[in-house]
Amino acid sequence: MRLFGPQHKKMSDEELMQCISRGDKRAFDELYVRYAKSLLTYFMRMMWKDREKAEDFVHDLFAKIINKPELFDSTRSFKTWVFSVANNMCKNEYKKQEVRKNTSNGLDSSYAVSDQNSNVLNEVSDMFFQNSFQNCLADLDEKHREVFSLRHEDGLSIKEIAEVIEISEGTVKSRLFYATKYLAESLKEFNPTLNR
Repeated sequence: MRLFGPQHKKMSDEELMQCISRGDKRAFDELYVRYAKSLLTYFMRMMWKDREKAEDFVHDLFAKIINKPELFDSTRSFKTWVFSVANNMCKNEYKKQEVRKNTSNGLDSSYAVSDQNSNVLNEVSDMFFQNSFQNCLADLDEKHREVFSLRHEDGLSIKEIAEVIEISEGTVKSRLFYATKYLAESLKEFNPTLNR
């Protein structure tokens, strides 16, 4: 029995797409392993933390890849292409939903301390910060939130973000600056150096 797995692991994303277009299921499996988790995280963030919707979007995106691999623009890197597709799916959903944001307020009332030895104050403080951060991120308009998320949560470079959103690198930097400044100002209560 011949094992094909290791050869797929060594292939670039673009080479895997070529194999998928020839009906290679293992190439698809490898691409899925590489991107499913990060795309789920991306969709969760962009789709108001709706896990079910995010999972549906990941499924739909990979269905497009396996059913219509010819949609892949081979002149682009797969990573920027797949995030462009994901980005467009979100924009279409925003249009359907008329950009309604769900925000939570305060601490989760079901929060319980599981370990008596844990530092409850730090846990609550961290949780409060995360909650405040997510609310502030949700308060940003779509274009600034999108750039901030792609950079700091998905790890894309300025150049890759410019390709995904189809804007100039200068515009990406400007939006990043604005988003970072807004978040820093909104969350300054959590900065101990400013609260002396």
